[in-house]
Amino acid sequence: MKTIPLGLSRIVATAMILTLAALPLRAAPQHGIAMYGKPALPPDFVSLPYVNPDAPKGGRIVMGVGGSFNSLNPYIVTGTPVEGLSLYTFETLMARSIDEPFSLYGLLAESVDTDESHTWVEYTLRPQAKFSDGSPVTVEDVMWSYETLGTKGHPRYRGAWSRVAKMEQTGPRSIRFTFTEPDRELALLMGMRPILKKADWAGKDFEKSSLDLHIGSGPYTVGKVEPGRYISFRRDPDYWGKDLAINRGRFNFDEIRYDYFADENGLFQAFTAGLTNSYREPNAARWQNGFDIPAIASGAVVKSEIPHSRPSGMIGFVMNLRNPIFDDWRVREALIDAFNFEFVNMTLNGGTEPRITSYFSNSVLGMDHGPATGRVADLLAPFAADLPPGTIEGYSLPVGSAERSLDRKNLKTAVGLLADAGWTVQDGVLKNAAGEPFAFEILLAAGSTEAQSIIDIYVEALKRLGISPTVTVADTAQFKERTDRYAFDMTYIWRALSLSPGNEQYLYWGSEVADLPGARNWAGIKSPAVDSLIGAMLNSANTDDFIAATQALDRVLTAGRTVIPLWFSKTSKIAHSANLHYPERIPLYGDWPGFQPEVWWYED
Repeated sequence: MKTIPLGLSRIVATAMILTLAALPLRAAPQHGIAMYGKPALPPDFVSLPYVNPDAPKGGRIVMGVGGSFNSLNPYIVTGTPVEGLSLYTFETLMARSIDEPFSLYGLLAESVDTDESHTWVEYTLRPQAKFSDGSPVTVEDVMWSYETLGTKGHPRYRGAWSRVAKMEQTGPRSIRFTFTEPDRELALLMGMRPILKKADWAGKDFEKSSLDLHIGSGPYTVGKVEPGRYISFRRDPDYWGKDLAINRGRFNFDEIRYDYFADENGLFQAFTAGLTNSYREPNAARWQNGFDIPAIASGAVVKSEIPHSRPSGMIGFVMNLRNPIFDDWRVREALIDAFNFEFVNMTLNGGTEPRITSYFSNSVLGMDHGPATGRVADLLAPFAADLPPGTIEGYSLPVGSAERSLDRKNLKTAVGLLADAGWTVQDGVLKNAAGEPFAFEILLAAGSTEAQSIIDIYVEALKRLGISPTVTVADTAQFKERTDRYAFDMTYIWRALSLSPGNEQYLYWGSEVADLPGARNWAGIKSPAVDSLIGAMLNSANTDDFIAATQALDRVLTAGRTVIPLWFSKTSKIAHSANLHYPERIPLYGDWPGFQPEVWWYED
């Protein structure tokens, strides 16, 4: 097994998180932009620090995906989009380095300019930027893309667009955005929107899901696609940006292919049968004991563990607050108490994986589980009367027994909390004073065998409380459709979080999007404290204020008790063909979008 260590300079997250020296007033456009301070790389950098600049071109990588797809438009709510399309065939004005918390370098844009407070941002296009059909990328294409995405696209684009006061062309190749309110991140977000070819969409309904292919400017074009089964991307030999410093050592495969399989077991079997040549293992126990296959013994396949220094994020089972049954925090706490994490972890992972203890755990952005102090306490004080117990005083998840599926101590606590909330067992069924049963549905996606195994254990514990939830398994399209309109009571959720949380937090937990179909606030959180703390993050003037605001937000979310947290891994576990290679230096974010397959290569 190959393990690549992270350098100490990147493990110390505070050093890499935000170099928050005051941003000097810029005298001229720059090659890059950072959330605070300056980007780490100089204007004359030759490649990103975590790539192999001399990586050979050629070969193919074939990866598996669970589920299915029915759309080639990844920018709208409707349909289930195919994997990889926005990553390889479309480009943005700026490109992100995953070795820095939040720094961008010119891609379609040759330069960026802004003021000290990021109240506006201006980008200048590269004169050589072209779409794959050879036509130039123009300011008109940029402006059309931003307005279309902002008014007709997925909710993840609409929030930032609503804060744009003015978009204007300022030169033959330049475009400026002026913002309606203070928000330092907007100057960066404007550089991360996909640029589409306006003429290619003429006469077509942008908001309608379809299988039509569209022209992009990226390093790959679509080779073959069979709806629901696979998509293949072919490297474009005429790609306009192949010689840019930002692209050196990237996009090395001649072909990138995604094959779709029904479930997790199908993904694993496809890999062991040689149908795919790279496989991400989500299960720690199988990683240790389930790879006794001839290809490993012969050396044709190797196992790599890739570490990272990013926050845990939140993975677990989310309760939908739109259902009044979950209104009371004591009910939500009882459902968390009934979940014996230690037994589930031992059963499925051999007890090896750490539990997610808060949304930003595993980083300096994570909450202290003791009483809030200092700036964190000050930020929470105005909302103290409405915050759930534990937000300010300190909150920790219950600890169960790894030896027994039912933890009697925590179940007893759950019974007391439910009784305090007005729910008691009557004739073997948990009911309220009106005699109504405590009934809810758990929605799972088809093919998620691990989630199903977890729920099977959890349901048995809930029966001891007089609760018998309905478990529904939906196919990929149905699951997306139901979660888009929040038609569930409890479901599996995964929210990846970075060292530079920003406007996406509104999309995840903001009040404004709680009832907006297709947004990511699955819990239905409507909290003035959450909204205020996200705003405090976005307008922090220094490192201490930024970290304090994030820690305060973490407290409100965690003590809100809307998710039953599972586990996270401090490494990505990837089994792959020995012909597939990746650089020795691992970036700060580890195996994050932008790593595999972007900086990998094929070599005999």
